[in-house]
Amino acid sequence: MMIVTTGDSPADAELRRARQIAEQAGIRLVPRSRTSIPNLFSKYGAEAVLIVTQGKVRLFRQEQPVLEYHPSMGYVRAKRLLRGEPDPMIDASRAAEGDSVLDCTAGLGTDSLVYAVRVGPQGRVCALEASPELSVLLREGLSSYEVEKSAVTEAMRRVEVIHADHLDYLRSLPDDSFDVVYFDPMFRKPVYDSSAISPLRAFADARPLSVEAIEQAVRIARKTVVLKEKKGSGEMERLGFAPDGRSHAKITYGVIPID
Repeated sequence: MMIVTTGDSPADAELRRARQIAEQAGIRLVPRSRTSIPNLFSKYGAEAVLIVTQGKVRLFRQEQPVLEYHPSMGYVRAKRLLRGEPDPMIDASRAAEGDSVLDCTAGLGTDSLVYAVRVGPQGRVCALEASPELSVLLREGLSSYEVEKSAVTEAMRRVEVIHADHLDYLRSLPDDSFDVVYFDPMFRKPVYDSSAISPLRAFADARPLSVEAIEQAVRIARKTVVLKEKKGSGEMERLGFAPDGRSHAKITYGVIPID
């Protein structure tokens, strides 16, 4: 169970935002009343605590690093894309302005942000996240975080975050629903030990992608299905993807072309 609260002396805007988060996510809003973070867990029997303060939303789990939204490398990649530089994920997927993209494994939305920059205001990016805690944090981060490049901030606002298991969601869609369907299961079992990735492990779903998920993705994609994986993992072969052929890269993008 997750609860939402504020800082010790919240301003009216913080209270309104915390109340809105609680209503949208269907979770309990509790008064802070100078209660320490460790005591919030025991007092309310919570597994996760979301704390809304001025300009920030922070996610806590007991004995885990605090997690905040930050675009991280997504911002760096987005700026490169705006300068006309290539991005291996975009190149593999052939995503273009006006396309619709379904990111089945959103995490903290790094790839969803890059796709949103690429497809522009006329496109659509839908980000699925199975963890209820991460989905709330991601939705709030994308709706409030600001960066220097206004085009990237605008792209954040356009990402639609949905709390859903990707296979259940894919099953619910009609044929040819999106141009690109994207999977990055790697953040579930990270290759790199980084400050940006490590806190996600407490919320990770370590299940491997299923063959059915790929079959459903092929059914609903109009252009490409893309898988990001560690080179040599064997997942490309198991799931029927053709690697992008970058010989010196540790990470590869596999593609199933549809069109």
